[in-house]
Amino acid sequence: MPVRPSDTSIPPVQPPLGSLDAAEFMRRYWQRKPLLIRQAVPDAGALIGRDTLFDIAARDDVDSRLIMQRRGKWSLDHGPFERDALPSLRSKQWSLLVQGVNLHHDATHALMNRFRFIPDARLDDAMFSYASDGGGVGPHFDSYDVFLLQTHGRRRWRVSAQRDLSLRDGLPLKILDRFEATDEWVLEPGDMLYLPPHIAHDGVALGECMTCSIGFRAPLAGEMIGQFFYDLAERSGEMRGAARRLRDPGRKPTLHPARLPEDMVETTENWLNSVSWNREDIARFVGRYLSEPKPTVVFDGPARLLDEAAFLARARRSGVTVDPRTLLLYDSRCFYINGEAGKLARDTRETLVGLADQRILIGKDFVTLSETSSVTLLLYEWYCAGWIRVG
Repeated sequence: MPVRPSDTSIPPVQPPLGSLDAAEFMRRYWQRKPLLIRQAVPDAGALIGRDTLFDIAARDDVDSRLIMQRRGKWSLDHGPFERDALPSLRSKQWSLLVQGVNLHHDATHALMNRFRFIPDARLDDAMFSYASDGGGVGPHFDSYDVFLLQTHGRRRWRVSAQRDLSLRDGLPLKILDRFEATDEWVLEPGDMLYLPPHIAHDGVALGECMTCSIGFRAPLAGEMIGQFFYDLAERSGEMRGAARRLRDPGRKPTLHPARLPEDMVETTENWLNSVSWNREDIARFVGRYLSEPKPTVVFDGPARLLDEAAFLARARRSGVTVDPRTLLLYDSRCFYINGEAGKLARDTRETLVGLADQRILIGKDFVTLSETSSVTLLLYEWYCAGWIRVG
């Protein structure tokens, strides 16, 4: 049965698309052609400061990179970076790239929510790039869609839809060998550039600047297929006949010990042919796979754990929110949270769908719930795991 959006008093978040609405943007530009949106986020300059970004880059659970260009040579180092390990702010042509800032900074997480007109299963993270004058990462292309939001200073972007995407050899970065720009724009704070996959681009800082890149997931077919069969292997013990072993009574002595026995290939073929799956198996895999947190994400429970009664009382007063690091998805049958799956039961469906879509439940959503209701017990379990926040 289809899932209907829950009734909620929470107002929808406005996409940062200027005069375009989400439907028109998806129809005309998404995965089709670049789009420059002047003043897409007018208050982008207040999003995050340089010092805060540097603090995040020093964390062990954050992926950060330092890119420098000196006399035409490129260098790449991986973090974490303490502040004194970074070049002087007066030095030119260096960039600090910090992945997943939305997982550690509430304002950036709120910015990411403005792009949820695209499914969460496709939305990846927000990377910030700090660059000194002349800094950049060279002309390159991405295999996924990206929105480039200027938050501080100015950056010149040159863009090309060229088909030649060959890379220069012997560099620590994937830099295009032959880049020929066809369009050029200078972005100021609040301006945003959308680029579809495989559009070549080169951004160079005009003085000190910061840029936020909102990127999207685009898994490779081979990656998904390989992970699906790995998942099948992990639960092979549940399959009928999975405990069988190779047996070969009556085998005759061989004069060719290195020759692969045909009967072993045939037996393996029979085993593989006996493996089956259906659409529900695939959906459960995709939901769990796409809700799996990034490898650097570690959840901690609340420092002062509330019991069930106190949890429900506070939820009735202040509601609950989904932790920025939590990935919560659903389909017509199941919910998927941080790599785990569960059934959308009749008594939990409306609440869980509302929480997944809005990433928040307000206090009145808890008024009719008891301490022992299925919803309360499930949300309390997630609260204890650090997956949601209360109050």
